Amino acid sequence: MSKTVTHIRTSESYLNLLKQKLSKLAGAWTVEDYHGLISFYSSFVPSLMKAERCTVFIMDLGSKEICSIFGTGLLNQIIKPPLKGSIVGGVISSGKGFLTNDLQGHTGYHSFVEEQTGFTSYNMICAPIKSITGDSVTGAVQLLNKVDNQLFTEADLIRLEEIAHFLSLSIESVVLNQEILRIATSLGKEAERLEKESVNGITLIAESSAMREVLDLVRIVSKTPVNVLIQGENGTGKELVARMIHQFGDRHKRGFFPVNCASIPENLMESQFFGHEKGAYTGADSARKGLFEEAGGGILFLDEIGEMPMVMQPKVLRAIQEGEGQRVGSNIPVKYDLRLISATNRDLAEEVAQGRFREDLFFRIFSVEITLPPLRDRKEDILPLSLHFLKLTTERFGKNIQGFSAEVLNVFEAYGWPGNVRQLQKEIERLVALTNEGQLIQPDQLSRDLHSLYSSQKNHENEVENGYLALLEQTQRLEIILIQKAMRRTKGNKTKAAKLLAITRQGLDKKIKRHNLLF
Repeated sequence: MSKTVTHIRTSESYLNLLKQKLSKLAGAWTVEDYHGLISFYSSFVPSLMKAERCTVFIMDLGSKEICSIFGTGLLNQIIKPPLKGSIVGGVISSGKGFLTNDLQGHTGYHSFVEEQTGFTSYNMICAPIKSITGDSVTGAVQLLNKVDNQLFTEADLIRLEEIAHFLSLSIESVVLNQEILRIATSLGKEAERLEKESVNGITLIAESSAMREVLDLVRIVSKTPVNVLIQGENGTGKELVARMIHQFGDRHKRGFFPVNCASIPENLMESQFFGHEKGAYTGADSARKGLFEEAGGGILFLDEIGEMPMVMQPKVLRAIQEGEGQRVGSNIPVKYDLRLISATNRDLAEEVAQGRFREDLFFRIFSVEITLPPLRDRKEDILPLSLHFLKLTTERFGKNIQGFSAEVLNVFEAYGWPGNVRQLQKEIERLVALTNEGQLIQPDQLSRDLHSLYSSQKNHENEVENGYLALLEQTQRLEIILIQKAMRRTKGNKTKAAKLLAITRQGLDKKIKRHNLLF
């Protein structure tokens, strides 16, 4: 899993909460707080080491720029030695300390600093400040001019390296602070972007590149009065995309009329689409407009258009092609002014090839096709979708849930989601209902298929761990066998046996003792 979240609060809007946290973060992490601590450490180093000046440098993680954050006698001056072409840069790059008692014999950035500060340097020691959380070097501490014209020694460099180690915690705090603030700024921009993708309460989660492309296409076609076909598996959000096209477009002030073609009985479909006059058939007690007529000025959304009966397709084709139709029981043509958006989970081209969908209607229902990827192909969207649905569900249920455990999110990202986004939403509704107030959602509450996946993951982890232990046991057993063979071949001569085993005599003695072997 690329992201680990163990505690997510949902008492407020996710975006507002994100902005609030970022604001608090920016206010809590101040470089000045750490400068004071570093200054405290560094102020007594010159007297301790009998040097005239001490300067502490850090390197920005993002830009790789080195900058002094404390320097004896520098006041408000800032020194920025390059990573290449300076002694400090060389120490940070190599991770090795540097000592010279003939600084004037060296060329480099320090000569430029002397011109700027008016301070002449004769000798120097410089030690790297190594990260306490990894193998990288985050900065360096530098001492200039041993007092009384004395020379720096290797012992001085070793002592400075010890001091650098104790400085590492404070230095790394500054480095991480700068990186966190950079990320906070980026997240702030991301929060603004997410707000822009929420239109009149309709939010399309688009973190994956596939969905970003869909969103870009939605924005383009919204401003163009063309018919659109949206294709995708059940539960991928086809109606949501259709509503966003409506909201972004110039017909957003008029109605959006959705109809599921699979849910209308065939004998009522003509009346539903085109309306009827009073007395047109038994039960038609009054005249009624059809959907094509009602949608005037707005958008008619024909969901599951692939389910439309063949007998209806010519009439729908004429309504789209000619922009008019007739109510059942009337010969008077009715003009239509609407935009058509259709959706299907079927491959309509294949339906045409099989004779189940009219070719002429296929080419009339859309000028632009939008294909929605299944959730299994857009893993990056699972976490933000989960947070979005968690927020909506807890607000609707009036329930305070602390968030998802890391194990649950691991399962979410590993699961195939055959029901796509709709299945994820229903799963989260179920989890919120089953989770106690104020608690984290745990894997025990997962539905059967997801819990089975969780169990498989745990079993795999145990198998890997047990396999490692078995491998270790087998390695030890093989080692014993090889030692025994070598000792038999050399008739108990440990020196010769060690040579056969390509180890030292001392190493052989240790292995014999560790395995409690007797020879």
